[in-house]
Amino acid sequence: MARRRAAYQKRKQNKFAMMLVTLVLLMLIVVVNIRKGELREKQAVYAARQEELQRKIDQEEARSEEIREYEKYTQTQKYIEDMAKEKLGLVYEDEIVFKTEGE
Repeated sequence: MARRRAAYQKRKQNKFAMMLVTLVLLMLIVVVNIRKGELREKQAVYAARQEELQRKIDQEEARSEEIREYEKYTQTQKYIEDMAKEKLGLVYEDEIVFKTEGE
């Protein structure tokens, strides 16, 4: 009879241990799913930030190209003539200048 009682208690302990293991596994699954959702949210935020930064990089590259083009233009004779006419009012000797009444 002691054997039966020991076998019964062992089965009872095994069921309890299985329930504990199942409970721990369920808790792990819940925690993993919660973290999975948080990581997806972070990923979406990071993807949006990456797109924004890439857009800014593209804008700055375009601006850099415009500056390079302007630098080339400033080294031309045309630029020098335009600035002399605009800032200093200089004209060529054979050039005729018409002024409107407002000037």
